[in-house]
Amino acid sequence: MIDAVVFDLDGLLLDTEQVWDEVRERLVRERGGRWHERAQADMMGMSSKEWSRYLHDELGLAEPPEELNRIVVERMEERYRRQLPLVDGAVEAVRRLAERWPLGLASSSNRPLIDLALELMGVAELFRATVSSEEVDRGKPEPDVYLEAARRLSVSPENAVAVEDSASGIRSAKAAGMGVVAIPNAHFPPPQEVLQLADVRLESLAALTPDAVESASSRP
Repeated sequence: MIDAVVFDLDGLLLDTEQVWDEVRERLVRERGGRWHERAQADMMGMSSKEWSRYLHDELGLAEPPEELNRIVVERMEERYRRQLPLVDGAVEAVRRLAERWPLGLASSSNRPLIDLALELMGVAELFRATVSSEEVDRGKPEPDVYLEAARRLSVSPENAVAVEDSASGIRSAKAAGMGVVAIPNAHFPPPQEVLQLADVRLESLAALTPDAVESASSRP
């Protein structure tokens, strides 16, 4: 039985993983830090507290993590207001599933960016609960953000299905005990061993139907 569906945001509904990468890399290079090829993968799924510390501790930026967090969020807001990078079919997929189940959102993004994105998409009212990983102790791949989403939705995690695109997100939702529908991110696809953890794998949001979600909960 499915009592709720919980969406990820970045990389699933918004094509933003590379936007986050561009914004943070530009900031590091502007401020004379030490950007390297592993930085994007390292920060993928981190909460804002975690990636801002990473910018400071690992990439050598002098500003305190709180200030780095503020600068990055401001630049991301500017990008969203200029042109929200929607994934094809995102709004339709959200509306399709909202007709059947209560919806939640569990995101590594900052609270202001979550609220702005859902407002610009025109679907904010369809989500009964949204959680930023900055509101829990640990970011993905730890289960905290999905467990909190289930708590706010008043459902058991075992009776919820998560829709995810990334390795850290799939691991997070599975660790929380949820069924998982994986729609692999085209730019940063999860490794095959992580995709095998998902209960259902789809190629696009167009295939995210109630039947696909039901099959995620029925897999042994």
